[in-house]
Amino acid sequence: MPFRPPRFPVSRTRRSTGPVHGLARVLSKRGICSRSQGEKFVREGRVRVDGRLVRDPEFPIAGHERIELDDATTEAASLVYIALNKPRGIVVSASDERGRDTVYSLIEGAGLPWLGPVGRLDKASEGLLLMSNDTVWAAGITDPVTHVPKTYHVQVVGHPDEATLAAMLEGVTDEGALLRAQAVEVLRRGERTAWLEVTLDEGRNRHIRRLLAALGFEVQRLVRVSIGELTLGELAKGQWRHLSDDEVAQLRRR
Repeated sequence: MPFRPPRFPVSRTRRSTGPVHGLARVLSKRGICSRSQGEKFVREGRVRVDGRLVRDPEFPIAGHERIELDDATTEAASLVYIALNKPRGIVVSASDERGRDTVYSLIEGAGLPWLGPVGRLDKASEGLLLMSNDTVWAAGITDPVTHVPKTYHVQVVGHPDEATLAAMLEGVTDEGALLRAQAVEVLRRGERTAWLEVTLDEGRNRHIRRLLAALGFEVQRLVRVSIGELTLGELAKGQWRHLSDDEVAQLRRR
């Protein structure tokens, strides 16, 4: 008689086949808050999952759960994308321990949902800054793999010569990091200063300032004028506008 393997009962338990993400990340992906804010909210005991208080920011969420923040059910927020002309002296952060003005003071009272900055501009820099609650879209712009070009107009003390411009393209090493420009040209020369147009396809902390300092040039002003094909245009300092659907899609395709 042929051998027949024993038969075991088959489990009828349904398992989720979709992606599972941590609770704080889900709050961020829904456009409710940043991931770090989500972690803070969870640890403070402000978040419930299916009625249960959860304090672990990495608590697994499959997507079907009911999530409540401060006893209000969280739904995916409407996605918002804005371009802002950041003035010099404004800090790009939600709050500042030294009490300095932040970019959020420029959109306060506008009835916008939570928005996170897409990349950074240091306090002394100015110009085009994107903000959105679409964290996936934002990550696609800031991810070094995508190489979204960003162009700056930079005023320096002195007059960089051709050798300096070539060195900016070749790159210099500063604190173990290779800093270089994708493109550079002289826009105009004054008596004591010159304006350069510098394009980067990556962005390290204070990238242009450190690159020029290594070559002996002090930066007086630094204005970001474009991200990808999106330009600052005539947007006044301290003002902001919504991006069009075409502009959002254009940056998403990169």
